[in-house]
Amino acid sequence: ELIKDMNWIRENPCHHPNNQPVIGQDRMSLISGENICEEILKCLPCSDWFQVDRTEVIRSSISPVFSKVFTVDYYFEEVQRLRFELHDISSNHNGLKEADFQGAMECTLGQIVSQRKLSKALLKQGNTAGKSSITVTAEELSGNDDYVELAFSAKKLDDKDFFSKSDPFLEIFRVNDDGTASLVHRTETIMNNLSPVWKSFKVSLNTLCSGHHERELKCTVWDWDSNGKHDFIGEFQTTFKEMKAAMDGKQIQWECINPKYQVKKKNYRNSGMVILTLCKIIKMHSFLDYIMGGCQIQFTVAIDFTASNGDPRNSCSLHYIHPYQPNEYLKALIAVGEICQDYDSDKMFPAFGFGAQIPPDFKVSSLFLYCIDLSGCVCFAGIQGVVEAYQNCLPKIQLYGPTNIAPIIQKVADSASEEMHTKEAMEYFILLILTDGVITDMADTREAIVHASHLPMSVIIVGIGSADFSDMQMLDGDDGILRSPKGEPVLRDIVQFVPFRNFKHASPAALAKSVLAEVPNQVVDYYNGKGIKPKYSFHCNQTNLPAPFNLPSPTLCK
Repeated sequence: ELIKDMNWIRENPCHHPNNQPVIGQDRMSLISGENICEEILKCLPCSDWFQVDRTEVIRSSISPVFSKVFTVDYYFEEVQRLRFELHDISSNHNGLKEADFQGAMECTLGQIVSQRKLSKALLKQGNTAGKSSITVTAEELSGNDDYVELAFSAKKLDDKDFFSKSDPFLEIFRVNDDGTASLVHRTETIMNNLSPVWKSFKVSLNTLCSGHHERELKCTVWDWDSNGKHDFIGEFQTTFKEMKAAMDGKQIQWECINPKYQVKKKNYRNSGMVILTLCKIIKMHSFLDYIMGGCQIQFTVAIDFTASNGDPRNSCSLHYIHPYQPNEYLKALIAVGEICQDYDSDKMFPAFGFGAQIPPDFKVSSLFLYCIDLSGCVCFAGIQGVVEAYQNCLPKIQLYGPTNIAPIIQKVADSASEEMHTKEAMEYFILLILTDGVITDMADTREAIVHASHLPMSVIIVGIGSADFSDMQMLDGDDGILRSPKGEPVLRDIVQFVPFRNFKHASPAALAKSVLAEVPNQVVDYYNGKGIKPKYSFHCNQTNLPAPFNLPSPTLCK
């Protein structure tokens, strides 16, 4: 009941000033169906429910399939609560107030996304389940996230140098709606060569042409000079639509024109030819492609039980269990865990502690990772199960030290490494570390993070209390690339650190948003970097998916 009753102000992540939706990176369409006759469906985000939209009325049907599609902005780092209501409207009723309420269903957008198709019972007044159910299916509205690989060469370019040949490079500009031009790519310089072959490069279609294949692209060729005053060779205009002709292994070419020469020289033809030798579209899968394509989030918790937290029996301790107010450890655990649990089908979470003396002999072993409730059970049912295990273990242990976090990172990394070598490789691991002090194994931790950066894994560290967390900022990598003690850099940024004190007077949603906002990009970077595609593609009318995982029906908000 702690999660339900905690007196920590909840921010409504879906409610924005003037009820204006915030445009996010991912947008979802919701298609609803299956229930009673002549109804209107409402989709309401909370905590203060407000109507988003309603379906058409389908008459004389006990199993309607609605054609209305709801468009909802999706944010992984937020708990986006939805409520669907069904109403039966008689022909002589004009408004929803006079309609016959048939039932309602509540869920989160994360539950729909992770399960792809969510079916749940409709609850009537008094939270009693009737015979009716509702099915909601989600589909991502596709954007322009694909990349294109291009390769250019040139031949017979004008020679701009007296004692040698030109040193050409190519620039590609996107022409914007207002007539301005934005640089898309600049090739390397090929020295002393009038027929250069530039290296291929990759660029997103959004960057290249804003997703519009007929948008004008301006290409210019220059002769490089060391003083920065490069000599203009020529230019040409094209579109990505025209470039796509090179996708079938063909080559297309353009005359490189110098407008001044074109006016002044009577017999001027061109200043050389530029050739597109490669044009290949590379599909870049989105975070939702992976989540809806079968990727599961494996969430693990590690809690600091070192003596610097203070005696849990003392009200000044960071581990003190207040009868009415959760401590900072619980606030951080619940805020992050409530979101991650929507993406884990079995809702069983491993939970570990570090830095304590444990029964029965109370020997100190800073590298000993143990189950929080000391019962031998490593996983707990839901975030509520982790909360209860944490509360139960406090009276049984003695807080000690040191603050070593490399072992827990290595522990989760071992699981991620095993998953990486499976056939499907569709589990991504998120480790949440809650600690109150300066870590005492920085070298080993850096080594563990560099190793983990090659695995399907992210690390979130929340600093509890008022200690100096400057070393933690280094692990985050925001101020530079993290390296191991041997100098090896991380393959990708997988660590996010935030001090809880920055959110002490904010809502759980604000903390969760801060620590989880980078996770979608980290997931995408890993799988795209490895060339791993989603397990399967998902479309709203697809029938060959596994049966949906149905959660117990929640109680309705009053």
